Amino acid sequence: MPILSLHILTVVGTRPQFIKAAMVSRALAEAGVRETLVHTGQHYDPGMSEVFFAELGIPAPAVNLGASGETNGAMTGRMLEGLERILGQLAPDCVLVYGDTNSTLAGALAASALGLPVAHVEAGLRSFDRSMPEEVNRVVADHLARLHFCPTPVAVENLAREGVRGDGVMLVGDVMFDAAQHFRERARQPSIDLPGRFALATLHRPANVDDPRRLAGLLAGLEAVGGELPVLLLLHPRTARRMDEAGLRPSVSGRLILAPAVGYLEMLWLLDRCSLVLTDSGGLQKESCFFARPCVVLRGTTEWVELLESGHAILSGPEPEAVLASFQRMRQAACGAVPGVYGGGTAAQRIAQALVGWYGHVPAA
Repeated sequence: MPILSLHILTVVGTRPQFIKAAMVSRALAEAGVRETLVHTGQHYDPGMSEVFFAELGIPAPAVNLGASGETNGAMTGRMLEGLERILGQLAPDCVLVYGDTNSTLAGALAASALGLPVAHVEAGLRSFDRSMPEEVNRVVADHLARLHFCPTPVAVENLAREGVRGDGVMLVGDVMFDAAQHFRERARQPSIDLPGRFALATLHRPANVDDPRRLAGLLAGLEAVGGELPVLLLLHPRTARRMDEAGLRPSVSGRLILAPAVGYLEMLWLLDRCSLVLTDSGGLQKESCFFARPCVVLRGTTEWVELLESGHAILSGPEPEAVLASFQRMRQAACGAVPGVYGGGTAAQRIAQALVGWYGHVPAA
């Protein structure tokens, strides 16, 4: 494979971005593209960061900015400052960003400030809820990007409605579907004492966990679900801190099983064996679908509208009775095959080919 003159700088910072990068970075290497990986440090806990690099075979980041543990504005500001410095030094041909996090926003802003092209993976997603920081981040990234790698036809349509169209908008499929297909056979059992049947749950979004009353309602809802089916709640570090600060712990023994966050391969094992998923995570919503598990989305909106339309997921309010009712409804759902809108497991290769075709057609001297 000839080494191309193309140099991509990739910005990552959170669990879903590490999973996506595992696939795209491999495809870029196979295409002969030079890549520099920059970790913003947004997810700093070893259980949310280092373990993913190790088990997914992602090369160690060239730089870790360590920008974590602050307000959104302060965190993004630190990322922006660090990324502008690095981009100025390395002058890559293109800056690749993923999804909708603070890391995504900082990468797109820093590249744009220096006149560098931006490529956005998971472009075009919309929840149409501007109260979510993620929605603002993805809209800004899309309108700064030159290349838009869309996971679904709906994402392409969303961009067209905003005037973003042309050769730079490409329907490639979903990179997380690629990852689930690729790593499924390597799934491994976590060190958690589990009942024979269980529901899998996660909570991490600030809107859900930073308000003690809302968090208490959601935990009570999960406990109510646990009265019918035991619930394994994997604790994001942020959620664990908020529970401790508010003195919130399960009041009914055995209904709600608490465990630390797990690595990706362990999460795949749990998804393959759980009966149902309850989550506010965008990524886990899709992963539940990949394993044909019904999903209760603990939010009022979702950017993955295909999950609702196909019957794989339902939205739920934070009140205990709403969570229980949504669970009871989805427990009867028959989730079939993955909707074809997520592609055929080749999104990463299509992204690499598109980048080479756009920027890197000349072999390095």
